[in-house]
Amino acid sequence: MLHSSWRGFFRRTALAAALGAFAAGLTVVTPLATNAAAAGTLQQVTNFGSNPGNLAMYEYAPSNLPADAPLVVALHGCTQSASDYHTHSGWQKFADQWGFAVVYPQTSSANNSLSCFSWFDSTKDTRGKGEAASIKQMVDTAVAQYGSDRSRIFVTGLSAGGGMTADLLADYPDVFAGGSVDSGLPAQCATTQTAASGCQYSNQNLTPTQWGDKVRNSYPGYSGPWPRVAVWQGTSDTTVAPVNGTELRDQWTDVWGIGQTASSTQNLTGGTTESIYNDSTGKPAVALFSVSGMAHGLAVNPGSGADQCGSTGTYYLNYICSSYYTAKFWGLDGSGGQGGTGSLPAPSGLTVTGTTDTGASLSWNSVSGAASYNVYRAGTKVGSASGTTYTDTGLSAGTSYSYTVAAVDSSGAVGASSAPVTATTTGSAPKCYTDNNYNQVQAGRAHQSGGYTYANGSGQNMGLYNVAVTHTLKETSPGYFVIADSGC
Repeated sequence: MLHSSWRGFFRRTALAAALGAFAAGLTVVTPLATNAAAAGTLQQVTNFGSNPGNLAMYEYAPSNLPADAPLVVALHGCTQSASDYHTHSGWQKFADQWGFAVVYPQTSSANNSLSCFSWFDSTKDTRGKGEAASIKQMVDTAVAQYGSDRSRIFVTGLSAGGGMTADLLADYPDVFAGGSVDSGLPAQCATTQTAASGCQYSNQNLTPTQWGDKVRNSYPGYSGPWPRVAVWQGTSDTTVAPVNGTELRDQWTDVWGIGQTASSTQNLTGGTTESIYNDSTGKPAVALFSVSGMAHGLAVNPGSGADQCGSTGTYYLNYICSSYYTAKFWGLDGSGGQGGTGSLPAPSGLTVTGTTDTGASLSWNSVSGAASYNVYRAGTKVGSASGTTYTDTGLSAGTSYSYTVAAVDSSGAVGASSAPVTATTTGSAPKCYTDNNYNQVQAGRAHQSGGYTYANGSGQNMGLYNVAVTHTLKETSPGYFVIADSGC
């Protein structure tokens, strides 16, 4: 996708020159020698796994990334790159503002002549195979590096990257809490390259149940919870027909079992209509954003406003900041996706008034009409307060946490979330070490006996004593290590 005619995807010779010219203008990102990315810059990560899909991994994290922060995976479109998508899409702004890391998988002309993700190839886009497996390895690497919250991992993508996003949500609903498909295709719409064109241009005439079955059959036996999915589609897209937006809506509402009648509809900036489909608890599960008059591309809206982002360019179109509304739909603004439906404004003046080894105290300015306030730590509600102060407890020493606050009116409607603040508890933070079992022993963090490796202190069995098994060890006290593969 991402070309004036997708049929040109199959006419590779004619497009080779255009691809070369496009690639010549891209910013080159210097690879890192190790897996440690410098905060505040886009960096390449090498050695993130066996990489069966032959992809490259890039990542961005703001300075002072708090513990248990979310992780967003963002997939570029055809003829684009990780650096191109990072520069134009607007995700950096919200990563900095709301505190999360972003992973940018990148394919190349070695995989596909137009550098498209292979959303239409069942040997590459299914669970445990090819590009899908490589992206899962990137997620695991980033989670180990940043200590990301595994319950808040999200994926988004444009065009072919959008098609792969839908596939990943179907392949790994146990990994991704939500997704956003921008000008893309339903999950597993095509399983061969020859079928791709029909998906792009034509109504497939499938029922919602048939679409839903494509998701359910991608990971047989899985019964939920399912990812919360946003769909973005331009009404004048001639590369990916607008019917794909409707088909995606049908697919994911069927998976959720909530029907295809919108729970609410509203008009947004840029000629955008937002249709929300709530789950049985009243929380948004699927959102369809239809952008009137928009052709094929990612909706951006350059500017300094809170709801503006990105920059225009080839296939970056000035209508609305899709990344902002997607991030809010997922709850990355601190609301946890639970609120924002009320009319009360965001509380101002949120401040950290004190910290201990295990707690953080907050205060903020009152909001007229507020009956109470919800307090969110890293996007998850941790408590409520009738006044304008709150103390969070049970925290880890020497660790940074991000907080936001939202006012709640007398009917229970939650207003807009405040700007985040970061509180760092006192004391020393536990140190974590990720390495293979052989090196863990050599470094004095573990010992071997009878061909097996055991963590020093806790004595936990780490598996065979060799370089093929890798674990993360957390040093909770001097010389005492525990296995922390799920996050440090």
